[in-house]
Amino acid sequence: MSDFQNEMNRTVQSFVAQITELARRAAIDTLESAFTGRAARSSAAPIAIAAPAAAGVARAGRPRGGRGAKRTPADLEALSEKFASFVKANPGLRIEQINKELGTTTKDLALPIRKLIAEGQVSAKGQKRSTTYFPGRKAKK
Repeated sequence: MSDFQNEMNRTVQSFVAQITELARRAAIDTLESAFTGRAARSSAAPIAIAAPAAAGVARAGRPRGGRGAKRTPADLEALSEKFASFVKANPGLRIEQINKELGTTTKDLALPIRKLIAEGQVSAKGQKRSTTYFPGRKAKK
């Protein structure tokens, strides 16, 4: 092989080694942060950028704690009561309208609504997005 080809091969191998090391460090930092719950300490640039949250906008329904964080029974009960009292005062609204007024999301309310319907405190008419909610027969007075 010529000197040019040898030099080119060494340069490419060096570059591949550097990229491999950076990827290895990023993977280790990601795993460490996932297992410890702390932010990665690497000075390397992050591989993926998360969408920024709306600044100053607080949502009712899910406490901070990240995706998959379980809500406490007290949180679920409070949200259930809030939803049930809102439906009693405003019967016949769809979930989008209720979310707008309560500052929640459909995902936040899915479990409390299922429980309230099963208990008979709230009734639902319609399907999917056209579902409207009404006080149930066993609504608390």
